[in-house]
Amino acid sequence: MTINRFYKLTLGVLLAGSCLTACQKYLDLEPISEFDGQAVFSNVSNATLAVLGAYDLLSGDNTYGIRVSLYFPYDSDEMMVSGSLDNGRRGIGRYNALAGNTEIVRPWNDLYQGVERANLCIDQIPKMDLYTNGTVAEQKELRRLHGEALTLRAQYYLELIRNWGDVPAPMTPSYQQTDLFVTKVDRDKVYEQLLNDLKTAADLLPWRTDAGARNERITKGAAKALRARMALYRGGYSLRRDTKQMERRADYATYYQIARDETAELIQRRDQHTLVGSYVDLFKTYVDGLTPDPAYEIMFEVGSAGGSAQSDSKLGYYNGPRLDAASRYGQGGGGINPLPTYFYAFDSTDVRRDVTITIYSVLANNNKNPQRLTTITDGKFRRDWRTPLLPGTSQTLGFNWPLIRFSDVLLMFAEAENELKGGPTAAATAAFEEVRKRGYAGKTALMGTTPTTKDGFFNAIVNERLLEFGGEGIRKYDLIRWNLLATKITETRQNLDDMRLAKGKYAYVPQYLFWKNNGEELQFLNSLYKPNTTTTAPTGWTRVDWRQNISTTYITSVAQYFTPNKNELLPINQSALDANPNLTQDYGY
Repeated sequence: MTINRFYKLTLGVLLAGSCLTACQKYLDLEPISEFDGQAVFSNVSNATLAVLGAYDLLSGDNTYGIRVSLYFPYDSDEMMVSGSLDNGRRGIGRYNALAGNTEIVRPWNDLYQGVERANLCIDQIPKMDLYTNGTVAEQKELRRLHGEALTLRAQYYLELIRNWGDVPAPMTPSYQQTDLFVTKVDRDKVYEQLLNDLKTAADLLPWRTDAGARNERITKGAAKALRARMALYRGGYSLRRDTKQMERRADYATYYQIARDETAELIQRRDQHTLVGSYVDLFKTYVDGLTPDPAYEIMFEVGSAGGSAQSDSKLGYYNGPRLDAASRYGQGGGGINPLPTYFYAFDSTDVRRDVTITIYSVLANNNKNPQRLTTITDGKFRRDWRTPLLPGTSQTLGFNWPLIRFSDVLLMFAEAENELKGGPTAAATAAFEEVRKRGYAGKTALMGTTPTTKDGFFNAIVNERLLEFGGEGIRKYDLIRWNLLATKITETRQNLDDMRLAKGKYAYVPQYLFWKNNGEELQFLNSLYKPNTTTTAPTGWTRVDWRQNISTTYITSVAQYFTPNKNELLPINQSALDANPNLTQDYGY
């Protein structure tokens, strides 16, 4: 079911006097009254409203509606934010974010507000008389709500930690805290509690088939998948506050084992979650068609609805192909540009390329128009695929943001198994190839040979995750936990220059494309995978720059100001620093 915004508005009335606020606003808090606590947590219905209120901070412009999902994950070796440097989203993408950057203030606030709401539910629900003395049905539902709140808090903190490193981490509601000027906590300690919380949550939560709800609400599978993801972050590299260096702790294998065990159990429960048969259908029919996928590959997604900046998303309006407002599809697109090297990371037969990347815009007459190689756009959330269409200038299309998919479970299992066993086991290879096989639409002869050494298989995982999760806000954080972000940025710039000059492995990339419309669709005269010597368009065809469009200025702009051992994390916004004298700016900012 869709999380009803009416419930959340009702919750706002119920909790008007309580402390649902961000960490930096602690000075303004009023203590929760005993009456308010009793009113909100007096029965299952009101407790449900409270937990839905904790979900509410996932959606909207400040978090996964646009900023956290589409501004924070770029630039990398995958995609970049379009346009020139500013002190907004492009400042984040070019790794020149300042403490006064307006785009980092509200996500920080809303993520902490989500933590506070989850903390209230985690504190209050187990204290309810019905939790231990209610009917079997009441106890079951309250335990489920408790598990959801634990998982939500873990998700909010994971986002805070992977973007800001060590952060304040209150685990109790603010009304219980004696000092509201909270200090940073070592992320390892936070991860330890959250991993334990997620283990508890998985025990409290029902499997999907027992929950009677779609994947906008957390079930056992989602909690276990999130625990695996968090374990890999805990076991991976991160920028440390004391040394100002990217480091991995000596006990990392412990956390790879957690990830391996959680994903192994999920792989055995295909009655709960598995892959959708078609990668195209996953996004075109289900995500953009606003329809739950029947395989429940999307294990947990952020529900978006209502058409407001607080409850909906800008997916498909900010990003996706550029669309003229006068077209049948409506206005939008162009905010994110896949790199030319990312386009050519895909084999021509990999169906994921034309889902993940669009090489067209749509004009007012509905004709598709080709883009130059440096201005191609991402494609998983595209307005022209939305069903039903929403013509006009509306910025909110109701697209949900997938937080975790079953293909991630398969690839996390393969990665952890390879690390722990010193090379790919048969099970790891099978999990890896299951994802790859779908990418090639079952054409196994075209997939290539899976490496059999530990390093070779790890590199194959690094590449496969690049292809599988493009535009889903995962790549930059993967590269950070592998300590490969600096390496991949450097490699990408060199590869872009090689492509510009048609050198080495990019000698085949054509300088120009020649095209015309066949009806509204595009038709190309020459191959995207063969060089051409012709520079003049034949009669009836139009020339567009392709490789020709790559310039040295463009190459320099990719992750332009990235500095290793600094820009893996964002600065804390200045207003939070001003509000809390115990909060420090670290990591070279």
